[in-house]
Amino acid sequence: MLNVIWLGLIVISIVVAAVTGRMEAINAAAFEGAKTGVTVCLGLLSVLAFWMGMMRIAEKSGLLELLARVLSPIIQVLFPDVPKGHPAMGYILSNMSANLLGLGNAATPMGLKAMEELQKLNPDKQNASPAMCTLLAINTASITIIPTTMIAIRMQYGSVNPVEIVGTTLLSSFAATIVALLIDRMYRYRHIRRHR
Repeated sequence: MLNVIWLGLIVISIVVAAVTGRMEAINAAAFEGAKTGVTVCLGLLSVLAFWMGMMRIAEKSGLLELLARVLSPIIQVLFPDVPKGHPAMGYILSNMSANLLGLGNAATPMGLKAMEELQKLNPDKQNASPAMCTLLAINTASITIIPTTMIAIRMQYGSVNPVEIVGTTLLSSFAATIVALLIDRMYRYRHIRRHR
């Protein structure tokens, strides 16, 4: 549906530009948008490569394993219906670690693998399990210590202090995660009561 909306907006803008005689403005905007997109992508690529390298160093040094051990009791509380030692737990921990460092693009594959593993545990294959809903809530809100992608975008656009958003990002993402978990627990409790 979203593709239809975007297509409609593009067609309407081309028709309006043709009727008003401003086709050159459409061409200029299209080329400027493409140029900006490539520039931002290249800037993000360098920052993501840097942080992916840092994640690799953290993994080799055992820092991610330590983080996983620290987060493991919290994960067990958040996902009580996932057996301890199940592969989904490792993917969930990797997803959360990447999100903590603001690496949304790096977190996505781990989140997808975690969902695949959680689907194997799901007795109702047509509906999301409570664990899947919890993962989605955590992944969407996600506490972010270092908003890597936003820092890269701010650097690309010439921000004087691109890292000044770290404090507010940490505070807002923490609040969002707490609210997401509270809503998740509320619906989980209602789901359990309904199926008793």
